[in-house]
Amino acid sequence: MTRLHQTLATIPNRYAFIDTVDKSAMQHSHLSLLLIDVVRFSDVTSSLGFQVGDRFLLEIANRIIRLFPHSAHFGRISGDVFGLILPGKHSSSQLQNLFEHLIEHFKTPMHYENHAFIADFNVGGVYGECDVFSITRFVSRAEAALKHAKENKYENFFLLGMEDKAETGRSLALKADLKRALSQNELELYFQPQVDLQSLKIVGAECLLRWNHPLDGVLFPGPLIEAAESYNMMNELAYWTFEQAFRSMVQLDANGFKLTLSVNISPTQLYDSKLIPTLKLLSQSYDIALSRIELELTEDVALSNSLMAKKQLSELRALGVEISVDDFGKGYSNLAYIRELDINALKIDKVFVMELTGNEVNRAIIEAARIIGHSKGCEVIAEGIETLEQLHILRELGINIGQGYLFSRAIPLHEFQTLASQEIIVGDSPLRKATG
Repeated sequence: MTRLHQTLATIPNRYAFIDTVDKSAMQHSHLSLLLIDVVRFSDVTSSLGFQVGDRFLLEIANRIIRLFPHSAHFGRISGDVFGLILPGKHSSSQLQNLFEHLIEHFKTPMHYENHAFIADFNVGGVYGECDVFSITRFVSRAEAALKHAKENKYENFFLLGMEDKAETGRSLALKADLKRALSQNELELYFQPQVDLQSLKIVGAECLLRWNHPLDGVLFPGPLIEAAESYNMMNELAYWTFEQAFRSMVQLDANGFKLTLSVNISPTQLYDSKLIPTLKLLSQSYDIALSRIELELTEDVALSNSLMAKKQLSELRALGVEISVDDFGKGYSNLAYIRELDINALKIDKVFVMELTGNEVNRAIIEAARIIGHSKGCEVIAEGIETLEQLHILRELGINIGQGYLFSRAIPLHEFQTLASQEIIVGDSPLRKATG
């Protein structure tokens, strides 16, 4: 096991840790990976501050290191999620016992100054042979297992074996749902306006997927996206989304709204050699410049050390495609990578905006993001704006673009066009009077 740490900065980050997973798979015939999420840790940082939160995280990390064998490897996947590599063959019951040992150990509180904290965990894991090994599939299954653990109200531990191929009735139903949704046009793009915070006019929109279920009505497509990831259909779903975005721009242009549309892109697409040829073909087919499309990457994907990801991003930028980093600040950004990254926009994670009032730390984080964005010559966009007070503070801080329920939820294209035709997005609501 890795040595104990004096600071969080010396713990291997996501990219170093995943590299260790890959190397371990080359050295061992069997491997297990556990992802350990600290439950509700955001409550600690929001109530006690980041300094106290980081002290507790450091103690949690060192306690975990002491608990597990010397052969294990430890890393930090994100802010409050740690990873543990266990070389060798482990049964599901052995891994379950390790989880119970972890939970039992952490029933003893941690103390810092006058504060005490009892840590609880969600743990997702994957185990299997390394003879035919895919690092992407291995880590993805661990992340899927962690998601199951988080969603289960009664059991905080979930395991997936790499050899498990049996599909439950529910998973088979989801796969069938996805195929039907694509073939029967049950999917639809909704649009959440991006607004100039001074003029309150729409300047763009984020495209969000919705599922018009034949029985249940309009649904968020979370289960479908999960099914797409599980059955290697993510690219098919993504390219459907891209084409709908281009079609929507043609319709918007015809009605006098020449806007940029943002589309979320998953890590899967950045490793797909068909991504750039597909976007080029859509641009030619619909006569829409690629500069009208913005791809939103999560912070961890944008900052990936992967040569393939970097190459794809570089080629996309050369074609004029705009790139934004979504949820900025949420993932403990490596500012050295941000410095080198060629992007058009930083999207401030909504948690900093929604908890902005009376929170000087969140205010400082947003101001820092604005300074970084200004220095890089890129736009800074605030997500999650819900109140007039948040709007006024963001204006004071020099943030020019925002989105959130204060202006509009995500809505169908015809409603979006009606909204975009207004003089300002809020029409005759009190927001017009309150903002002047």
